[in-house]
Amino acid sequence: MLEAPPPLWAAAALGLTLLGLMVFLCRRHWAMLRIGYNEFLLQPLRNLLMGDSKEQRILHHVRQHAQRGDPQSVLDAIDTYCSQKEWAMNVGDKKGAIMDSVIQEYRPSLVLELGAYCGYSAVRIARLLPPGGRLLTMEINPEFSAITQETLDIAGLQDKVTVLLGASQDLIPQLKHKYDVDTLDMVFLDHWKDRYLPDTLLLEECGLLRKGSVLLADNVIVPGAPDFLAHVRGSSSFECTHYSAFLENMPVVDGLEKAIYVGPGRPN
Repeated sequence: MLEAPPPLWAAAALGLTLLGLMVFLCRRHWAMLRIGYNEFLLQPLRNLLMGDSKEQRILHHVRQHAQRGDPQSVLDAIDTYCSQKEWAMNVGDKKGAIMDSVIQEYRPSLVLELGAYCGYSAVRIARLLPPGGRLLTMEINPEFSAITQETLDIAGLQDKVTVLLGASQDLIPQLKHKYDVDTLDMVFLDHWKDRYLPDTLLLEECGLLRKGSVLLADNVIVPGAPDFLAHVRGSSSFECTHYSAFLENMPVVDGLEKAIYVGPGRPN
């Protein structure tokens, strides 16, 4: 039996190693590749052909299929559209169930959301708030802000939610004096990932967190917010829990990070 020369064995071993590395990288980054393909190729093409935006199409679907005054029907309509028609950056039903359980456990009366998008998570949060509870949701995009407001109107939750248009770093310092906020019971972070850490530090600086305030952050693994994770996990001011969830039925684990503020502040 002839043996292959050593250089061929080395080349074959190198080839298998590179192939394995490529498979690993493709699996690890498949979610980002899929998101990029949808957001930067398919969506602009659909927008051009249909003469509107994906977010407007989601709202149109809600108008057609949700029942006015029924928050769950609004969530179901958005989930159906995003699973069958076009992917969108909502928290979704699977991670939404985790969010529901956190809200039901801590029963916040005053919640701040950073990043409203089309209003999905605002509806999800507001429908579980106790009587007299309120949600402030911040959105920098005027189109998304308007869509969020109409989505909340359809859900019948407009009296529980105030939509604030502007950048989080500009609006957070205004909360105490302009929006009658003392401290926040819960904060949901779902905006630009590079703002997670600066806005968390700003919330602390402005005295908006008390002992027991709950921070819940989405997409901490994909696309990822490593600076935020390093801060809350490495700080004695927070107690953290990570909730893993697969992203879009793919073998890529994303998740929600819960960080309870235990640092300086008034006791409950």
